[in-house]
Amino acid sequence: MSIRHTAALAALLLLGTAPFAQAADKPTDPQIAHIAYTAGVIDIEAAKLAIDKSKNKEVVDFAKDMVRDHEAVNIQALDLVKKLKVTPEDNPTSKALTKAATEERAKLDKLHGAAFDKAYVDNEVAYHKQVNGALETLLIPSAQNAELKSLLETGLKIFQGHEQHAEHVAGMLK
Repeated sequence: MSIRHTAALAALLLLGTAPFAQAADKPTDPQIAHIAYTAGVIDIEAAKLAIDKSKNKEVVDFAKDMVRDHEAVNIQALDLVKKLKVTPEDNPTSKALTKAATEERAKLDKLHGAAFDKAYVDNEVAYHKQVNGALETLLIPSAQNAELKSLLETGLKIFQGHEQHAEHVAGMLK
């Protein structure tokens, strides 16, 4: 596994380990909202980079789907937190995700052509696997509010489709 994929995976593994390893602490709804929103923003930013850099139609189409879908889910999340009068709470997981994503974008930005396409799509596969796993095993079970839990479950279904789509595009690039 390349260094750039390892950095993204290391950050995402934090979703299930480091910040919540103390006692039996589970993230609160405000923290879950922030983590989920942050993960969406990260994927939107990566997709916009791919749209700007890639010349591969499959990669660009995939990236456009990521922007559309993640923006739609994030709008729903913002609407929900406003409705519930909840302020998303920054937390170590959100900060770790943002830091790793910044580092990954810097690495991706240095790549061009087929090398960029492969690195971007491989990272999308890994990113969606980890986010989906965190949604299933930590975020959804920890959510206390039924509407937040429902939004996360809907997001999971969408993002599982993204993972499959990313795997398909990755297979085409080999």
